[in-house]
Amino acid sequence: MKFSRFLFSTLSGLVISQLAWANTYIENRLNKPVPGGVAVVNLDAYSQGGVLPTVRYQGNRVLVVKSDQNILAIVGIPLKTSAGAQTLVVSSQGKESQVSFNVGSKKYKEQHIKLSSNKHVNPSAEDEARFKRELNEQLAAYKNFREVKPSNIVLDRPVDGGHYSSPFGLRRFFNGQERNPHSGLDIAVPQGTPVKAAADGIVTIVADYFFNGKTVFVDHGQGMVTMYCHLSAIDVKKGQAVKRGELLGKVGSTGRSTGPHLHWNVSLNNVRVDPAIFVGAFQP
Repeated sequence: MKFSRFLFSTLSGLVISQLAWANTYIENRLNKPVPGGVAVVNLDAYSQGGVLPTVRYQGNRVLVVKSDQNILAIVGIPLKTSAGAQTLVVSSQGKESQVSFNVGSKKYKEQHIKLSSNKHVNPSAEDEARFKRELNEQLAAYKNFREVKPSNIVLDRPVDGGHYSSPFGLRRFFNGQERNPHSGLDIAVPQGTPVKAAADGIVTIVADYFFNGKTVFVDHGQGMVTMYCHLSAIDVKKGQAVKRGELLGKVGSTGRSTGPHLHWNVSLNNVRVDPAIFVGAFQP
């Protein structure tokens, strides 16, 4: 009887282990289906003749990749999404289908920041108009969808060393006034630290913005876009093709910033998601 229980326990463990390994590398690394997270949805049933399906979520095109012979949609989930079922629209061979996936829950913390000047808390009318122009430029870059596939979906960390000083999704209060939740990941590193491209791509924005300071956008293809801001120096030009690991600029404290750090954004299907997911640093 004891041997039977031992054998059953061992076999159960093997089955569970095999099921865990049945997921692809990308699923194991990136599938964090929470608000502000990423859902990796299997679409094997919707690929015929090697042609990948076209996928939309909330009206935006979705990144679709082939991994370990599986067809996967890599879906960015908006931060304000409620827990429960969400729906993808999948088009394949002239047919349109709806595919559901579930979103869990996640609670994000608060952060209170004291700025020495109210300039970046209550902007003047002139600065407000500037910000709106800059925001529209950034939103257009995030929304762009190039058919080319990203060189890598699990991204490289854009700076060496340092620590994560402000995580994604924080409810932020500047001088006591609440503003939009933190849309990226802050990495505290010394002034002048090299900032590198997380994957191959095309530089779509090189600018000095009111809030973001010196900023670079890199479009990696199929709606995957990364932003690097508060830089002290920029070493690329708009329209330039960059390789994974190539120098983009150097860390600084420009724009609305209290000290040297890199603010890093990752966007999928025009949705800003937690960059920590892509570098193995996600905290549930």
